[in-house]
Amino acid sequence: MRNLKLIVFLLAGTLMLNAQKAETPSFTYDLGGKIDQMTLTSSGVMLITHGKGLAGIKPGQEGLVFNFDDYGKVKQEEIYIVPNTPYVMVGQAGFGGISAKQSVIDVVSGKRLFDTKANGWKAAGRPTLLMPENKLIVSGQRTAKEKYTQAVGIYDMGTGNEVKLFKLKGSNSLTGQPSIINGGVILPTYKGVYRIDMNTGAESWVVDLKNVAYVIPDKDGKSMFAVQGKGKNHVIHKISASGAQMWGDGAKLKGVVSNFEVTDKGLAIVSDVADTGKGGLAKLAAAKAQSNISFLSSSTGEDLWEKAPKTKGYVQHFYIMDDGILFGIGEGGINKISYDGTPLFKKPLKTGENIHTMALTKQGMIYITDSDANIINLDTGASIWNKPIKYKKAKAVTSTYDEEHSRYLISTGEDIIAIDENSGDISTLATFKFEEKEHPSSMDIRGGGILLSSDQNLMMLDFDGSEKFHEYFRSPGKSALAVALLAATAVASTAMAMDASARAGANRNYLGQYNQYGAQMKRTADMFTAIGTASFNEMARRFKATAATENAQFILTKLDNGAGLVKINKDTGVAEKEILLKDKKPTYEVDEFGGYLYYLANSNTIYAYDLKN
Repeated sequence: MRNLKLIVFLLAGTLMLNAQKAETPSFTYDLGGKIDQMTLTSSGVMLITHGKGLAGIKPGQEGLVFNFDDYGKVKQEEIYIVPNTPYVMVGQAGFGGISAKQSVIDVVSGKRLFDTKANGWKAAGRPTLLMPENKLIVSGQRTAKEKYTQAVGIYDMGTGNEVKLFKLKGSNSLTGQPSIINGGVILPTYKGVYRIDMNTGAESWVVDLKNVAYVIPDKDGKSMFAVQGKGKNHVIHKISASGAQMWGDGAKLKGVVSNFEVTDKGLAIVSDVADTGKGGLAKLAAAKAQSNISFLSSSTGEDLWEKAPKTKGYVQHFYIMDDGILFGIGEGGINKISYDGTPLFKKPLKTGENIHTMALTKQGMIYITDSDANIINLDTGASIWNKPIKYKKAKAVTSTYDEEHSRYLISTGEDIIAIDENSGDISTLATFKFEEKEHPSSMDIRGGGILLSSDQNLMMLDFDGSEKFHEYFRSPGKSALAVALLAATAVASTAMAMDASARAGANRNYLGQYNQYGAQMKRTADMFTAIGTASFNEMARRFKATAATENAQFILTKLDNGAGLVKINKDTGVAEKEILLKDKKPTYEVDEFGGYLYYLANSNTIYAYDLKN
């Protein structure tokens, strides 16, 4: 025993000595100009704005993947990182949405695929990216050589080549989002909605509808629905494949459309009425601030429901199912309506506010709010358990499924509630307290127990709720954390961050399986692969791979010689590495998938540390 203790002591001492040793960066990047901001994109490329332009860093690659210095200083508001793509759009020196310099960069390949000057444009609005077609639609003004004609161009994002260029008549220009439907480019403009034939470039038809925000194809892939703005409301019109306006004055909706689904049975639409801000009698006369759900005939525009379901709040979840529409209200409440307008639940479910999760399980649909949870039969709305699961309003909610023990675990911020999936029996598995008034931001089932983590705390509980370890690392100060954007412990540092609904497998308006995070990653990877370009294939490989740092958590803390990042083994709580950043207010980002820490060493230089070693 003495020898064992000595070995443990020596091992601990070695770890401490190694931990205190400053790490040598794996890569050093000199930007040649003052660095303003670095942002990790979903592709894994670190996007950097600096005094001379825009640059990118690939994980594990020497040198910059690109460094465009012809932009000059790029403001953050001039950049749009297109989610779940390798593309970044930059628009500069413009007004009214028009930019004298507009460009699109593929950050993975390092190529600039579109540029106003190089492609013959004087000025253009932010381009529209059409996926999965991988086409870019640009509208604006051509150069003096073409007499400043208003035009619309289509570009292939796989190659950057121009596919088509359509010149508009007179002073006409785009006002809404363009799209491609059945071989035609649909253009909402000041003078109406135009269809331009992709093959001939000829104008097929024009519909006298102004202020159209966007169009949505019908199930036949040829006709379409136009969403038109009318003050604070929207009107839906149907346009035939030949350009005929089929619904006269259109179907009028109260509020602004926030969700539009074309189903086999009709059009499921959510429109939101905003709070007018008025008081007294004026408020009583105004439309109630809430979501309205409508179901229209896709052939006539007629409202198919005699009585629309009451929402009494804003629709937070909206799912299209085989037998009807399931929806959840942010202020509390869940209901399901058949496509003929018949309520499918005996009565609307009363729930707590803020529905974090609605997802499928083996028993039915689980929902979790700030103050209650349940699994219900989706046919009747009845609870599968004998009693409701209620708890004190949570300070922070996170949840997981413990398959081996057939139970759902919900952390309310200060305790863990265990729910038996078969009986619904509820018990408090554990109570705990995190330092610095933190609450768990994630809860995961691992081989050795239940892992709870926050920015400065890491706790492992045994499956019986007893504490195995609790490691706390003091924050270097609020200002430092603010600068660091709390990025060290969260996959949320990438644009592929998953909230509770996404983690549950929710895919926009289709209800997913609870806790299928890996399946969601695979679906994302498959989506990237289907697009087929080299950059999307590289993104697919990134998300098919397990996160490089899945067994470690990184915490920004105060070390002996300054602020630094500590690498903690998730299964043991042991500090395996420390990276001294020598800065009381470090600016850094962690790429958990790629396994790299990017640290702003000085105004011009970024260090990259390999976290996998």
